Amino acid sequence: MSDKPVYVTQPYLPPLEEFIPYLEKIWESKTLTNGGPMHQQLEKELCEYLGVEHIALFNNGTIALLTALQALRVTGEVITTPYSFVATAHSLLWNGLQPVFVDIDPNTFNLDATKVEAAITSKTTAIMPVHCYGFSCDVEAIQTIADNYNLKVIYDAAHAFAVKDVGGSILRYGDLSVLSFHATKVFNTFEGGAIICPDAKTKKRIEQLKNFGYVDEVTVVAPGINGKMSEINAAFGLLQLKHIDKAIIRRKEISRRYTEALQDVKGIKVVAPPSGIEANCSYFPILITEEYTLSRDALYQKLKVNNIFSRRYFYPLISDFSMYRSMSSSAKENLPVANDVASKVLCLPIYPTLEDSAVDEVISIILNV
Repeated sequence: MSDKPVYVTQPYLPPLEEFIPYLEKIWESKTLTNGGPMHQQLEKELCEYLGVEHIALFNNGTIALLTALQALRVTGEVITTPYSFVATAHSLLWNGLQPVFVDIDPNTFNLDATKVEAAITSKTTAIMPVHCYGFSCDVEAIQTIADNYNLKVIYDAAHAFAVKDVGGSILRYGDLSVLSFHATKVFNTFEGGAIICPDAKTKKRIEQLKNFGYVDEVTVVAPGINGKMSEINAAFGLLQLKHIDKAIIRRKEISRRYTEALQDVKGIKVVAPPSGIEANCSYFPILITEEYTLSRDALYQKLKVNNIFSRRYFYPLISDFSMYRSMSSSAKENLPVANDVASKVLCLPIYPTLEDSAVDEVISIILNV
């Protein structure tokens, strides 16, 4: 048994002494929020790092999702995935929208583009896919459908920080892409989020919406919300950017170690990103099939009694929760792949400070169970 708990993830925290100079600058400026110098600098550096032109920072990813839907004036029905964190669908309900769940691809666990068209009705105005685990969606197929039916595309890219395809950042797809900088994400600002904007006009509208709809001191043009990122969060993000490449490299090392040890184990399916994708290794999901000695839940418990806390992520499906269960698109026969994957998936511990000895202990339990 591990001496100390090993969790499925852990926030990366640079040396505390490196953060102090940033705090001293904030104390000197006495600017704590409302787009101060740290906020502006982080926007600039994130655009450069991610290879995007415009980014709007937020206090968290959920408020960013809510605002993205408002910014594009989405109405009616939105096609989305049941295999995600609940914030994806919750953002639709909070905007008075109707989620329509479509099944997932069995290899990437993302929205199955081949099933989207059949779910479109006269009320459909948008598609909200998720780059699950940082695995890129079939972005070209989704965009083709959106163009054919004049639909908006908003990507929930909470897992997709620094993920690239052969053309660059996958955040460039769709009308908007929404990031989360929550403590458990590859890049975190304690709490935070962002919207990748295609142009300055869209960014301006989003900036107004996240600041109560204010245009100037005496003019409000929309029923906005308070989505502003604080200077302390922005400062931490600036520090994190100095360490992010090293952190992702370590994640890739851990992922490689798991893959080499588990890829030939009977009853274990290691899930790999699509071909041509530069992954960020935000999670390490495996599927536990009937050929393995234990069920998924039994292995989950076996790891737990050894002080190792994996996660059945995503289980249950969003469509199984009470506020979504009665929707016709939530029917299990409509979502066979998503239900199958949710019953088998297990995410193993992965984070930059996870030691090889802990990784080997997880592997040993799985191999010798």
